[in-house]
Amino acid sequence: MLRGRHFALHYSPNSAGTPRLGLVVAKKLAKRAVQRNLVKRLGRDVFRHAQASLPSYDLVLRLSAKLDDVTKRGMREEMIDLLGRLNAKVNATHRKPVQGDSSVSVP
Repeated sequence: MLRGRHFALHYSPNSAGTPRLGLVVAKKLAKRAVQRNLVKRLGRDVFRHAQASLPSYDLVLRLSAKLDDVTKRGMREEMIDLLGRLNAKVNATHRKPVQGDSSVSVP
């Protein structure tokens, strides 16, 4: 799980071959339906733009803090940052050793 200021991104590899997104916006954190729908709409839009560069993972973007002082731009930037951090983490984990790489020991 990756955490931001207002969101948490849960992820798990899938066998579907494409990334998939789920969104969780609790009434406890976003009282008005308009606010919950805005968060979900922004999440889907950010995912749609980043989908081509994402690994085949099941993603759940969850609102984890109240949205009292955040703007639409702030929410969008945080979502983009979380997806970028996921990409970096997955690429670092699945990095193939390059010949001459000193970090890989050869028996």
